[in-house]
Amino acid sequence: MKVPFGAMTITPHARDLVNKALDSTRVSGGQYVHEFEDRFAKLVGVRHAVALSSGTDADILAMAVLYDFGAHRGDEIIVPALSFVATGNAVLHAGFKPVFVDIKRETLNIDPEKIEAAITKKTRAIMPVHLMGKPAPMEAINAIAKKHKLFVIEDAAEAHGAVYKGKNVGLWSDMAAYSTYVAHIITTIEGGIVTTNREDFAEILRSLRAHGRACKCDVCVVNTNSGYCAKRFKYGKDIRFVFERVGYSAKMNELEAAIGLGSLTLYHKIIEKRRHNLLTMIERLKEFDQYLTTIEEEKDERIGPHAFPIVVKEGAPFTRDEFVSFLEKNGIDSRDLFSSMPTQCPGFSFLGYKLGDFPNAEFMGTQGLHIGVHQDINDEHIDYVMDTIRAFLKSQ
Repeated sequence: MKVPFGAMTITPHARDLVNKALDSTRVSGGQYVHEFEDRFAKLVGVRHAVALSSGTDADILAMAVLYDFGAHRGDEIIVPALSFVATGNAVLHAGFKPVFVDIKRETLNIDPEKIEAAITKKTRAIMPVHLMGKPAPMEAINAIAKKHKLFVIEDAAEAHGAVYKGKNVGLWSDMAAYSTYVAHIITTIEGGIVTTNREDFAEILRSLRAHGRACKCDVCVVNTNSGYCAKRFKYGKDIRFVFERVGYSAKMNELEAAIGLGSLTLYHKIIEKRRHNLLTMIERLKEFDQYLTTIEEEKDERIGPHAFPIVVKEGAPFTRDEFVSFLEKNGIDSRDLFSSMPTQCPGFSFLGYKLGDFPNAEFMGTQGLHIGVHQDINDEHIDYVMDTIRAFLKSQ
């Protein structure tokens, strides 16, 4: 049996929209992108959503908004040491310095008790990551941010459908950055989106994604229906060539948005299926708790069912890589549970951190993995995964 890590569902509705976009010859951002933004915002429960070319760009542009509010290049953003490398990369690409904080092993998320020690006069924001869809401790994080007058940006790349203390992830911050990459619950193949309740943030995000242009209306009449724009010569010259800030080229296109609109039609069904798979795996892994552990869904949260993390405990008579190799040989695809960005990713070595600075993140970097819980997995697959784990442990 094969158990692939990810799956993608392209609906007939999405195929129809793609063909309509191709027939219209309007394939850059237009009415489908706007519709995707509007429906995504309603799903999260926010006023605004700005669609972008990747989840990494979503992080980057959310941070770049802060330059309009007094931030300077070289200022600091606090992030967890454990995440997909895109989180740390985004801070640097936005022109800031990442300041890393260790995680709690049982949650995989930033340890709020270690945040204040990392705050300096140059700190501008805290960017928690809801890793594996498990909500970060947002109440504690927001209390710290309020005390020190910092912005909060949620990296919700993996947190579609996550809920913390009765509120959707994405509602706990100034902005939230999502990925709509191919393996995620809502997918546009490649893509990302930033949500916010602040209209001024949304306008800046629209400017930033298009090279910093002064064009930043919620609905662009030129792009959506090729209509006349009364604002076009507002500044005495073509507004499309007035650049208010240093920007990026980070727009989502119509074909990607069409795929995303199809994905949204199945959102609740996919969430339900993936949550069944995740919660079933969490419960069944307890059979092997002598050597393996995972996250738990606590009473005040709903984990966004991104993937199923497995951690090899200290003292196990085998390594994570030996375990992964056995899974792979038996058709079960997996991924490492990322790495400590500052100490296990060579690209960050110039920042001067040393191995041992983030012991919990580093532990996950050597002991953790994750496998799929996607909508194409059924109970038979789960049985096979558990049988394979059982066979491996018996061989040790």
